[in-house]
Parts: sequence; C-alpha cells; structure tokens
Amino acid sequence: MRDVLHIPFNSEESVVIASDNSGAIGLKAEDAVKVPYEMVSYYSFRVAVMECMAAGADPFAVTLQNFCGEEAWQALMAGIKKGLSELELDRVPITGSTESNFTLSQSAIGMTVLGKMRENMSESMFSEETRVAVIGVPLVGNELVEREEEAAPLSLFKKICALPDVVTLPVGSKGILFELNRLFSNKVFAAHEIDTNLDLLKSSGPSTCFIATYPEGKKDEVMSLAGRYFYELRG
Repeated sequence: MRDVLHIPFNSEESVVIASDNSGAIGLKAEDAVKVPYEMVSYYSFRVAVMECMAAGADPFAVTLQNFCGEEAWQALMAGIKKGLSELELDRVPITGSTESNFTLSQSAIGMTVLGKMRENMSESMFSEETRVAVIGVPLVGNELVEREEEAAPLSLFKKICALPDVVTLPVGSKGILFELNRLFSNKVFAAHEIDTNLDLLKSSGPSTCFIATYPEGKKDEVMSLAGRYFYELRG
C-alpha cells in the first residue's frame, strides 16, 4: 500500500495525489528545529514527489499551504523550485495559499504533488530472485542538517525509479521495516531476519532514503547508479 490517492481521469489515465506536511521546523522562536524555509519546503516537496513518482506517475502540479507567514513565501517557493530543477521538471506549475489572518507560534506547511499515470502499478510479489536495497541513510531533525550529504539525491531517485523491473518506495517517519512490510503482498519481514548496517526502525524523516527492489540481474546496475548511497538488505 502506498501513501497516494488514485483518481481515474479518463479511460486511459488516472491522477495520483501525494502529500506531506511539516511542523515546528523553520525560523520561528518556538520551532524545534531551526533551518531556513527553503530547506523546509525542499524536503517536504521531496516526500510528496517521491511518493508520486514511486507510484509510477509523472508530476504535473504542486500546491503549497503556508502557515509560516507571508515573509516566508518566496523562500518556500525557492525550495520547491530547487527540487523540481533536480528532477528536470522546471515547467511544473506551483500554486498555494498563505494563512495571513492569524500568526502561528511555530512554522508549518503542507505540500501536495499531483501526477498523471497511464496504468496502475501491480502489487509487488516477493520471490527467491527478489533483491532489496536501501538508497541513502535514514535521517531526521538536526541529524539532517549535520549529515545532509548522506541523504539520497532526488536526481538519483529519478534515475533508479526509471529503471525497468525496479520498484521504489520512499522511507518516512516510521522507518525502513515499516515501509518494507507495506511493499510486498506476500511477505512480512521481522527485523532479526534482515542483515544490514542501517537502523531498520529509525525515522527517515523527509524521505532521506528509499527502498529499491529488483531482480538479481539488476543488482550491478542499481549498485553502480547508487554508489556510496547503496545499502543492501540481506535476508
């Protein structure tokens, strides 16, 4: 099961809607994590767009809900545009709204990415030939500020997402194991069954890593593309 909504558009296409939100992260005095608003929107956009693309859709629009104040709007837009540029989607339009009647004591935004797909993805089935890797490292909060270079680049996600016979799924706040156990319809993993250097239960916050599954014959290609971001999950 994926965190997206599928809406039939016509006999051939459907619209995929993916969303994310962020709270207490920004530049307000009571925020728990202090970072520029460009970074806030960039990583929120990452989550939504990765969910959309992993579901097999091509993004065609972005909406932003801004509760940080009017002065944050341009920086928030810049973060989204940065993400779109990394995905070579510069022409995708952005719209949204700012809460300007009332002032919140903490920063908050909501993000929605709309995509178009021609056919729904079939359920993933696990077999003896299935191989699983995590691309990137799970990071959250101030960890991401200090270790941003360990987060999987959006451009890399796009390349791996486009590979034939490769299925991807972003990892969110509930961790690698949780997402892995939503991926296959015929397999449930326990943490002790998996050999890896990564913490399977740790939050990946704004999808700083993602799962990739592929047949054995694709392993070298995925490894080559992922480089230092590649972490195999061995059963």
